[in-house]
Amino acid sequence: MSRSLRVLLVVCLGGLLLWSGFRVAAQEGPSPVASPLGNDVEAALDAGSPSVPDDDALTLQVARRLQKADGMQDVNVTVTGGVARLEGSVLEVEDRTLAEQIASQHPGISAVENQVTLTTHLIDRFDAATAIAMDKVFRLLAALPLLIVAFAMVMASWWLGRWLGRRIGQHKLHTSNPYINGLARNLVQWLVLIIGVLAALNLLGATSLLGAVLGSAGVIGLVVGFAFKDIAENYVAGVLLGLRRPFSPGDTLRIESYEGKVVALTSRATILMTLDGNRLSLPNALVFKSVVLNFSSNPRRRFDFVIPVDGASSMGTAQEVGLQRIAGIDGVLLDPRPSSIINSYDGNEIRIQFFGWIDQRQNDLGGVRSAAIRAVRNGFFLAGIQAPRSVQHVVSMPGPDASAAAAEPSAAEAVALDESPDTAPQDTSINRDIDEQLADEQRAHSTDDLMSPES
Repeated sequence: MSRSLRVLLVVCLGGLLLWSGFRVAAQEGPSPVASPLGNDVEAALDAGSPSVPDDDALTLQVARRLQKADGMQDVNVTVTGGVARLEGSVLEVEDRTLAEQIASQHPGISAVENQVTLTTHLIDRFDAATAIAMDKVFRLLAALPLLIVAFAMVMASWWLGRWLGRRIGQHKLHTSNPYINGLARNLVQWLVLIIGVLAALNLLGATSLLGAVLGSAGVIGLVVGFAFKDIAENYVAGVLLGLRRPFSPGDTLRIESYEGKVVALTSRATILMTLDGNRLSLPNALVFKSVVLNFSSNPRRRFDFVIPVDGASSMGTAQEVGLQRIAGIDGVLLDPRPSSIINSYDGNEIRIQFFGWIDQRQNDLGGVRSAAIRAVRNGFFLAGIQAPRSVQHVVSMPGPDASAAAAEPSAAEAVALDESPDTAPQDTSINRDIDEQLADEQRAHSTDDLMSPES
């Protein structure tokens, strides 16, 4: 997991704890507001004085209930014959409806005449909002020590998780796959962190909040999964490729019609570098579902080429000469030894296919194959084995001496041929043309490479 993603998750967890603190501070309602009615009338009501009429008693009772509700401080009530008349102003439409519900639910009220209006004074709205905000700020400050302790618990669990993850990574889990080690390290780290977050939320009394957040996250994840199906598919394919490891950095692959050396395996794409030095990004889902040909998994690799010769030439002699020449090439293995087959024959042309093996750790396939083709062509010329003729011609039958002289080149021709550019030594060592570029690309993707031990 990248460092930026880890920092983002820690910030989100800190925000969750801060939100929990606000919720804890808001759980307690505002302080009750004193009734605007006279104290003498309230005392008379509490004492059950018979001098207070029934309508006045109902007025007092409904007014006290209204004053206990937020936003009802400017609402006045008058009860006449069981009908409650509400007057005054409120800030929200919901407060107007709530006032009517409170009055109608009181015993003895048969009807409610709602004359409450919405206040249009900006100062009133601003004062109400300021009062609510200040009340929550004061309550949050009161709960700040508890919030600090909860945040400290989360940070301690984060540090403990990283320490345990590093300890597990040092043991390597008896596997050569660095992605397995990194996955186990991250799992331990995040498991310890989640335990710390749960403990902090329990300390704040907001464990139910975590359930609501996780439920919302599940719904959001489902929606995002459908919206970003391809991205999710590539990520899952990248995880599976990291676990299975069908290739390693630096391997030469052929995936469908694409070929190159492996740079890195990221969470979204497999990065290759073509033999021309170009960067090639293939979606992980494509790589996971395609046939992957790994040329580097086996150090031994076979090369082949076809050379046509004249139909009148001796097939056995041509094969023997070709195999001798191939065996003398630097880099060609003698076990398995070179081989050949007659690929086709149509009377005018014999197509001979030669095979040879190299060790890719020491020699380059293209260089050895090129040197082998030059050596076989030179051997055919020295042996008098000619290439197919493109026109029909009539050959007179000379005497035996003339035939032998024509079949073999003169000593001067042989010396000249041995010294020609076709027989000059050819470099068959491993091609290092793009090694520096490949190393630069691998360093650039080291932080997000799923095959890297540091990922």
